[in-house]
Amino acid sequence: MSNNTPIAVLGDLLNAQQQAFNAQLLPSAEQRIAWLQALRKVLAAEQQLIAETISADFSHRSHDETRLAELMPSLEGIDYACKNIQRWMKPSKRKVGLAFQPASAQVLYQPLGVVGVIVPWNYPLFLSIGPLTGALAAGNRVMIKMSEHTPRTAQLLKELLGKVFSEDLVCVVQGEVDVAVAFAELPFDHLLFTGSTQVGKQVMHAAAKNLTPVTLELGGKSPAIISADIPLADAAQRIAFGKTVNAGQTCVAPDYILVPEDRVTDFVAALRTAVLKFYPKLADNPDCTAIINQQHRQRLQDTIADAVNQGAQAIAIHPETQDQRLPLTLLLNVTDEMRVLQEEIFGPILPIISYTSLDDALAYIRQRPRPLALYYFGHERDEQQYVLHNSHAGGVCINDTLLHVAQHDLPFGGIGPSGMGHYHAHEGFLTFSHSKAVFSKQRFNAAKLIYPPYGGWLQKLILKFFLR
Repeated sequence: MSNNTPIAVLGDLLNAQQQAFNAQLLPSAEQRIAWLQALRKVLAAEQQLIAETISADFSHRSHDETRLAELMPSLEGIDYACKNIQRWMKPSKRKVGLAFQPASAQVLYQPLGVVGVIVPWNYPLFLSIGPLTGALAAGNRVMIKMSEHTPRTAQLLKELLGKVFSEDLVCVVQGEVDVAVAFAELPFDHLLFTGSTQVGKQVMHAAAKNLTPVTLELGGKSPAIISADIPLADAAQRIAFGKTVNAGQTCVAPDYILVPEDRVTDFVAALRTAVLKFYPKLADNPDCTAIINQQHRQRLQDTIADAVNQGAQAIAIHPETQDQRLPLTLLLNVTDEMRVLQEEIFGPILPIISYTSLDDALAYIRQRPRPLALYYFGHERDEQQYVLHNSHAGGVCINDTLLHVAQHDLPFGGIGPSGMGHYHAHEGFLTFSHSKAVFSKQRFNAAKLIYPPYGGWLQKLILKFFLR
């Protein structure tokens, strides 16, 4: 299936959006809300077609997962933005120091211009609509580059957005890696990329040629910590959901689990029970999502083989199937030399690592690149605060996984190798806006008291007063 956008056309699309933006520099709140309501209407009307199309790109994707993990947060995010746009757009009054009175100060929030969005394949709807919502709420024009691994979804989104937006407001770009490279090199006013850390570095390098500011939503290895006293059945159920939804192909999926050494055996048993309750069988189960393609499936199988060859114990929850589905595989006795602890897993593989004390678990995490998410399971409030204050992560869930991403009043973003910048919530509006500082004076000008020539008695008095 090929609907590639010619590279030569990219500049024309950008120019058209830039010209349209310059003709309407500050869209009203009513205009922005109308854009978002039109977007919501077309997505809500085509739910079934969207689910079917994404499933076709995956060879099988649970329709319910698409509704829960893509459609629902997309629609709720639009509703949240519509309710808050007017408040977000209001100028923010700021204080003026006594030495500069009489005067006023405020911050005006202006659209940046044209925003580029590079979308990964794992959640092709949510990870395109989420940034689009934030950028439109801030009054921008948007160009979206969809992943080459989800061509059907890309074509469908192009058609759906084309029903409600002109191309000089929102357009969808399709194509292989060469198109993505050319897209990243365009002189956008802001560029948001979601994907791997390795590709994120390349995107940032390309954007630097135009000094294009970037928001990078990357991945990494998000840990979960099991406390010494949390009921294992409850923790295992919540971790099982976070790891098996979308077959683990989620940037904030738990990447490895730190478990007290005397609880490892019981935790493995609890996790097996939870997974089998969710998915009694794997083959032909409509609830089980497939691995996106054979290349990624082989990568995951090679990761398991590498660990086993170096001494890890592999525990597959289900017998392996012959289709694109892959069973959740637990790995025990893992070491740092294994690929599974060096690379982001992005699939249904879960290393389980024992620890002796909470400080040891936190030290283990701190010795590694800062993760996109951290999950702590324990009901002791003091320990919860201790974990929060002694760790760094893009976001944290206490006694849950994944769901912080779906909270529309919380920012989402990484830290260090797991990303930079935020979107979602008010922070998303600010990411896609220019905060213009405005200092205003009227007829009376007290500042002339400090104009040259210097050294007068009044200047000395002013300096003496303010430089105490």
